[in-house]
Amino acid sequence: MAIQLLALFFLLFFLPAIFFFLFKASSHSNNDKKKEKALPKQYPLIGSYLELIANFDRRIQWLSDVVHISPANTYLFQRLGQQIVLTGNPAVLQHILKTRFPVYQKGQAFRETLTDFLGNGIFNTDGDNWKFQRQVASHVFNTRSLRKFVEQVVDFELNDRLIPIMATAAAQNQILDLQDILQRFAFDNICKIAFGFDPEYLSPSLGQSKFALAFDAATEISSTRASYIHPLIWRVKKLLDIGSEKKLRLAISEVRGFAKNIVREKKRQLADGASLESADMLSRFLSSGHSDEDFVTDIVISFILAGKDTTSAALTWFFWLLSKHPEVAKEIVKEASDKSEVAVYDEVKDMVYTHAALSESMRLYPPVPLDSKEVVADDVLPDGTAVKKGMRVLYHVYAMGRMEKLWGSDWAEYKPERWLEREGSDEESEKWKYVARDPFSYPVFQAGPRICLGKEMAYLQMKRVVGAILTRFTVVPAMPEGTEPQLVAFLTSRMKGGFPVRIHSLT
Repeated sequence: MAIQLLALFFLLFFLPAIFFFLFKASSHSNNDKKKEKALPKQYPLIGSYLELIANFDRRIQWLSDVVHISPANTYLFQRLGQQIVLTGNPAVLQHILKTRFPVYQKGQAFRETLTDFLGNGIFNTDGDNWKFQRQVASHVFNTRSLRKFVEQVVDFELNDRLIPIMATAAAQNQILDLQDILQRFAFDNICKIAFGFDPEYLSPSLGQSKFALAFDAATEISSTRASYIHPLIWRVKKLLDIGSEKKLRLAISEVRGFAKNIVREKKRQLADGASLESADMLSRFLSSGHSDEDFVTDIVISFILAGKDTTSAALTWFFWLLSKHPEVAKEIVKEASDKSEVAVYDEVKDMVYTHAALSESMRLYPPVPLDSKEVVADDVLPDGTAVKKGMRVLYHVYAMGRMEKLWGSDWAEYKPERWLEREGSDEESEKWKYVARDPFSYPVFQAGPRICLGKEMAYLQMKRVVGAILTRFTVVPAMPEGTEPQLVAFLTSRMKGGFPVRIHSLT
């Protein structure tokens, strides 16, 4: 009863005052759009929250601007008594992601925000639970599994589903939402390689899936919780089962029901004597002694999030950039055509220029533009910022990909060549060598102990898709001329409103 009374007091007295300030802040923001970029104003009690909400629809870019103009690219953001360190400093990233890794964790606040959706899955946990999940999952990413993934899973999805759908669209002059198509493709792929299950979401009908719609809703609403001025707001809405929290509850129910059916079917297969010789990841988890249904369901949901949304986001922005840089597409086609007689896995692995083109695209449009850690013990960051237990450190991947000090004066240009060197001493050599960047300057796949397990798998999948599409089709945006798509981010980034395209066949 005490909690409910406190919630009622908050809704009746505190929220109206906040909305008044937000209205004023929004008015000031609209009037000041043409002014020079400046660090956010800090107000008593609510800190910079007013400016955050006033810029909410463009918060990725706004926070990126804050990082760029802050001394040492680190800013102490305050809101309602909370202090959050916002940074794009590579030395700080190395400190939190590697050097002092045990001190910077997902943390209680992050887990609480996402537990309803992700439970105790690998992306929402720390310590022994995280180590166990990572160890079991790592078996899916060995060379044998990667070869099987490219030559069987990805190729089947390409040849039997994606390419025919694009060919039909080209023949009938249809407009496709490429972002939706790529999400479907990636969803089928992750389900097949990780769970041994084919959802057949990429089909000629392109019918909507209750699960996919619910998954997107759960992702968006769960991540939006973090934007509230205080978590008490969403907790009250959850307690009263109203608004976005009611939608979230219904969406999560659909998602968990779907994931549990996958787990139960896999349990049945194992009970019937299914072989573990080349087992998928889900079989390994269920055979590891950790067969609690809710826990394994959490794992399934986390890996769907990783496999469905990140690679599709990366490819969506990649094809947008290619539409403006046909010279890059031409080089990729040349590279893919030169390797047509090589085994599929080896062909894809050796697509050096395509690898560079994808890396360059993710520099400008990272699939996860922001990430954060919670401080579990007092510490001092390399730039001199003192952090206290309970604070959060938010690192801005998107901002780092657009820093002149990291990428040079041509940082705004899309140039795959910045990742390449000529092999040997001959500067005229046509053979390229890929040169990876420091992961703390390019944390697209995180860095340190939590670096993305699926990094190589993601590159292989994307390179195979890109080569297959570009040697058959030209992808042309079907947008009004001069339209620039908007990046929006929840747990992962996406193109607002989708990516409408027309497909032109090359044959």
